[in-house]
Amino acid sequence: MNDQIKVRNTAVALDIGTTKVCAIAGHVNEYGKLEIVGLGVVRSEGVSRGVVSNIDKTVKAIREAIEIAEKNARCKFKVVHVGIAGQHIKSLHHHGLLVRHDSNSEINQSDIDKLIKDMYKLVLPPGDKILHVVPQEYMVDDEKDIFDPIGMSGVRLEANFHIITGQISASRNILRCVEKAGLDVADVTLEPIASATSVLSSDEKEAGVALVDIGGGTTDITIFKDGIIRHTCVIPFGGNVVTKDIREGCTVMNDQAEKLKIKFGSALADEIVDNRIITIPGFKGRDHKEISEKNLSRIIQARMEEIFDYVLWEIRRSGYEGKLLAGMVLTGGGSLVKHVDLLAEYHTGLPTRVGHPIEHLAHGYSSQLASPIYATAVGLLKHTIDNLGDKTSYVEDFITQVSGKKDMSTINTDSADQDFDPADEDESTDDDTNTGKEPKKGIFGRLYSLTKDFFETVPDSEF
Repeated sequence: MNDQIKVRNTAVALDIGTTKVCAIAGHVNEYGKLEIVGLGVVRSEGVSRGVVSNIDKTVKAIREAIEIAEKNARCKFKVVHVGIAGQHIKSLHHHGLLVRHDSNSEINQSDIDKLIKDMYKLVLPPGDKILHVVPQEYMVDDEKDIFDPIGMSGVRLEANFHIITGQISASRNILRCVEKAGLDVADVTLEPIASATSVLSSDEKEAGVALVDIGGGTTDITIFKDGIIRHTCVIPFGGNVVTKDIREGCTVMNDQAEKLKIKFGSALADEIVDNRIITIPGFKGRDHKEISEKNLSRIIQARMEEIFDYVLWEIRRSGYEGKLLAGMVLTGGGSLVKHVDLLAEYHTGLPTRVGHPIEHLAHGYSSQLASPIYATAVGLLKHTIDNLGDKTSYVEDFITQVSGKKDMSTINTDSADQDFDPADEDESTDDDTNTGKEPKKGIFGRLYSLTKDFFETVPDSEF
């Protein structure tokens, strides 16, 4: 029974970013922790600032990432949960009102759902659509600041909502890419919300915190207070702009600039003491180029300060300046720059830490997943499973057909490329026949017999 639950709740998330496309599959174990069974990461070349700019290149990257994840997980994926971001993302606040005819009856979930559904009828600028409607606080008659009105009685049910919108064309392009890759999309989630799921604790959300996800093309900001999303926004530049500044300031190639940023870069020039000289090979016998480590850090610091200026401006615009007791949490690839948390703290005056997506991972997770680079992917997977409920599996033909093998840990990963034909299998398993139980029929019966030993013996297998 437990194995059937694992199969049913196994989900697949797809993070289509500016620098990488990441496919990740996993399920929640009996302790409520996330076990990753497959991960595929490839370089992204068809996305600019979080928006698809080349359909064919994006489709190719999605297929490659899915194939790698399938081979790691030894399964075939059919349905995925996709994240969306980009400079087109906007947010607004709106007030909703529902007049109830029976004041003696208790407020129930259907009243809340009706109030939320009314928000989707708002008139938006041409080309925009609503992605998420997040309730803030409710009011029942004259009683304010109610976070859960279910069970109360009243005539007027009111609520403040935080509404997140995006361009229809941007979301359609993402859906088109995924469908061309041979997959179905279960749902689309805003990536800053997903990142918050993986790196923030409930205490931080309650106390007030600003999550800053510094990606390749965009910087996403999400502000929490009292456990509720209060403000979201997207700054249309990120780590790639820092790389571009290094490329132009040091007159080097883009790949060399990226390596300089990662290996020798620092967000605080004052922290550079010895000021080493970095030597870069020249082209075709030309002279080597020498770059001062302190000058490199000055270039990085100037751009990072500009990013944090925008972050501070958004915090002030949200009205929560001085109310964020937990300060700021940095994540994403841009947070890997040395001393970036110190610069953020000095520049904004908020206590800052770098967030790693290990909040919900099960013991024995791969060290690769602990990087802030995978905060969005892990958060998308967690968000998917939390909202999956009793829906059908997000994995089609979860374990590929393997003849005469019981120990899934010994199966060659090449078997994941084989097609699973249900017609080749009998409707019952040997285990069901021997025990006298009613034979398990259909796909879940076969999945149960094939995955039982694998998930019990190697739940945290390395990639």
